[in-house]
Amino acid sequence: MVPAQSPFTLPRTGLAPLLASLDIPGEIELPNGTIHSFGDGRPIYRVAFRSQEALRTPMTERSIAEAYVKGRIDIEGHIMSLFNAREHLRDKVPLRQKIQFVSDFLRTATSMNTKAIGEHYSYGNDLYLTFIDKSYRLYSHGIFQKSDSTIENASEHKLESMFQKLGLKKGMRLLDIGGGWGGVTQYCGARGIHVTTLTIAKDSHEFISRLIKERNLPGEVILEDFLDHEPTAPYDHAVMFGVIEHIPNYRRFAKRVWKILKPGGRIYLDGSAAIEKFDVSSFTRDYIWHGTHTYMTVQDVITEILYNGFELIEVSRETRDYGLTMLEWAKRLDANKGEIVAKWGEETYRIFRMFLWGGAHAFRVNSLQAYHLVAERTLSAGPRPSLVRRMKHFVGNLR
Repeated sequence: MVPAQSPFTLPRTGLAPLLASLDIPGEIELPNGTIHSFGDGRPIYRVAFRSQEALRTPMTERSIAEAYVKGRIDIEGHIMSLFNAREHLRDKVPLRQKIQFVSDFLRTATSMNTKAIGEHYSYGNDLYLTFIDKSYRLYSHGIFQKSDSTIENASEHKLESMFQKLGLKKGMRLLDIGGGWGGVTQYCGARGIHVTTLTIAKDSHEFISRLIKERNLPGEVILEDFLDHEPTAPYDHAVMFGVIEHIPNYRRFAKRVWKILKPGGRIYLDGSAAIEKFDVSSFTRDYIWHGTHTYMTVQDVITEILYNGFELIEVSRETRDYGLTMLEWAKRLDANKGEIVAKWGEETYRIFRMFLWGGAHAFRVNSLQAYHLVAERTLSAGPRPSLVRRMKHFVGNLR
């Protein structure tokens, strides 16, 4: 360690002077090895710039995240605190990314889902199992009764809540849309529910197939996109944890749900949400979720649910729960750094570290939200409202 020079000069622009201006005690290590401390109290982080090029990193979220992923910048300590600097950055979405997204959106949804999901899960099951809950392996948020609950307890509480809100009873047929690693199959199957699981991830299909066989659970898993699914008979109920983000065409989604459920059947769905549809960071689109992944816009989902033959039963905000879930995932990822780097490489660890800590921060400051909703299928698919149709209906019913 080279002691800090006094006085010293930081670059006039860039990330280093921005960090120095934050009211957070920390350290900056410059390429020549000098270390400078800022703020009052014991430093809780250190950001190391490995080259002069790193010091000139453009002040955009994507550029800084990429510099970290590529090892041009190292971050030690309390990484969550550094995400407070995001409000000073802009997220410049590359033109080629915008063109790619529009192209993907206009293509067949099912083929794009398969490609995007396959790319995200290409690391294999074991990577995700290093940080998600050990009991039910949910790759979506739990519901925390207490802030210090484990994510194992939070996941089980979520499954209990879903079970009750759907009114599931032994012998019923449940469709699980996007089965992950079989949490719904495991919980509901053990209670006598016949679970049909749909997944478009091959590793997920193999994992759930083994789970069903080893635990002798009622049900089956099918390698198929929900938008293509044609059941031999309607299901009693359906559940979808964290999959609505991959189906941005809410009208098509609502029509398909109405078709596969019995009258009176319910769907429980949840997901991460944002105010603006398609408002996903450029880093996430390149490194985490390709294709047409987009956070749920609750107002649009509710509109299509109501316009396509459903009665809305419940909407619940779960932003805090998703934040606590991602915080615990991030901590577990860091705790398993050695194993992850050895098996999947330093860059993979850094990508997921940025993803999980960044997500935990986004939910904490409410730049991302989370919700679940429950809706019940009515007898009628429902006429789609429009001003013209409503006026005709009004005039036609005048006496």
